[in-house]
Amino acid sequence: MRREAWLIMGLFACGAQAQPYPVKSIKLIVPFAPGGPNDLLARMVGQKITEQTKQAVVIDNRGGAGGIVGMEVGAKSPGDGYTLVMVGSSNMAVAPGLYAKLPYDSIRDFTPVINVAHVPYAVAVNPTVPAKTVKELIAAARTKGLSYGSSGTGSMSSLAAELFKSMAKAEIVHVPYKGTAPALTDVMSGQIDLMFADLAVIQPHAASGKLRVLALCGSKRTAAAPSIPTIMESGLKEYVIEPWFGVAGPANVPREIVSRLNQLIGAGLKSVDVQQRLAGLGYEAIGGSAEQFSATVKADIAVYAKIIKTAGIKGDL
Repeated sequence: MRREAWLIMGLFACGAQAQPYPVKSIKLIVPFAPGGPNDLLARMVGQKITEQTKQAVVIDNRGGAGGIVGMEVGAKSPGDGYTLVMVGSSNMAVAPGLYAKLPYDSIRDFTPVINVAHVPYAVAVNPTVPAKTVKELIAAARTKGLSYGSSGTGSMSSLAAELFKSMAKAEIVHVPYKGTAPALTDVMSGQIDLMFADLAVIQPHAASGKLRVLALCGSKRTAAAPSIPTIMESGLKEYVIEPWFGVAGPANVPREIVSRLNQLIGAGLKSVDVQQRLAGLGYEAIGGSAEQFSATVKADIAVYAKIIKTAGIKGDL
């Protein structure tokens, strides 16, 4: 009788171990305040996980220090698959090269799960600038001298411009602003000449004739504006800036959980409603394997560190 009881207990234990992940709610940390792109994408991801698993995904907004506060919280969480982080290029790939003392290591302290979406970036000029192509922009910068606005020193918009300056061997004066909107306002008014920014933000102003879009910063053209060439096509053959948002866990998340999450989120990215919502934001779904995302993170850390070093930029926490 005792032996039968042990056998039954053993069967129950095996059944408990065989329960598929997830068996409870998941916390998804967003390192920014509600309403921004990280937050919107996190809610899309969470909804799709819930639809497929019937487990709630709780969004935990932890804003502060340009995303660093939330990233630190995520890095110090248990690697059991029940705490995830909505990471982005700025805090995962740019920050390691920008700040001397970062409270987390993007490689050591995180487990990449999936690259969710790419943000098409573009360069736009005031219509009075004598340039309708990238080659003409380079010529104007070398002879006339130009200025560019950014959403702040060390921001994606400033790094995109600094890479362009370095590769084009052209001097373009940097004018940093506290945000994209005021910088674009001064480009449109002619106070400064150009800016690198999110294509979705630029396009409405280009449609009204207040800006001229010259080229995209990514490795390929976008379905949102197929007639706009890339900077690579336009002469700077190795120029690529492709900001992204993805999902990562803390260090040491078991491989089978990473695989399960990658499958769940990847399936969600292929759904019609998510594709439509991403298109409405001006973003493009990426997906792919956890290994591919890990490779992107490592490659981009090196790319941005080189841009930051060449430009002599130093971040301040």
